[in-house]
Amino acid sequence: MRIALSVAGSDPTGGAGIQMDLQVFRSFGVHGAAVVTALTSQDTVRVHQVLPTFPSVILEQLRRLLGDIRPDAVKLGMLASDDVLRAVDLALDSLGVDPPPLVIDPVLLASDGTPLLERRAWSGLAGLCARATLVTPNRPEAFELTGIDADSRAGAERAARYFVGELGAKSALVKGGHASEAADDCLAIASESGTEILWLEGERIPGDPVHGTGCALSAAITARLAQGDPIVAAVARGRAYVRAGIEHAVAIGAGARVLGIPTEGEA
Repeated sequence: MRIALSVAGSDPTGGAGIQMDLQVFRSFGVHGAAVVTALTSQDTVRVHQVLPTFPSVILEQLRRLLGDIRPDAVKLGMLASDDVLRAVDLALDSLGVDPPPLVIDPVLLASDGTPLLERRAWSGLAGLCARATLVTPNRPEAFELTGIDADSRAGAERAARYFVGELGAKSALVKGGHASEAADDCLAIASESGTEILWLEGERIPGDPVHGTGCALSAAITARLAQGDPIVAAVARGRAYVRAGIEHAVAIGAGARVLGIPTEGEA
């Protein structure tokens, strides 16, 4: 049994956060371990409150967990506060000099604008990218972390290169869902000859907003990395999986729809 670890916030609707991550891991046949970084009070309409977990508790959980179980891949999602981020960064040292793949989904703000990582921690999150096998920002997140306007195709490519060349990530997927142009994703991968750029064609699927797509994408990629996929294949499988989830999204409340979770064979 392959193991994936999610370190992320709790979404009581089950449409995003650690609840979504665990659903996605299981759908790929991967055992999900989890450490909760924050509790949220939210519904399908908006986030009402964010309550970070005590950093010392997170550090203790991760050290105990990683001292007993070595995950095949790790995902970082919502980290909530600067102190939580520091605790997670410190705990990742337990993985040693040859750590498993690490996917960072740089969650900064909820769709309604509610902060999910305090502003003073944004630079720390950028620094954490040096540990990442893959970082998966949307266009606004890429701008906030790099200072590069990533709305255009050229800007997204510059931002993707920055994550790899300046921040030290092994690869970066700058997602196009928030772009004013085509919803294409830009994948930058570090190589011996420089930074390789791959453009992945996207398509906007009609319908009401869907909650949790970024969480599901990074979780699906994490699951595939845990199963040994190279980065390009893992990203391709993750994108196909989320597309299938959007196509089968359902309304369970008064706000955004939630993904219809496919099994791996349906993606």
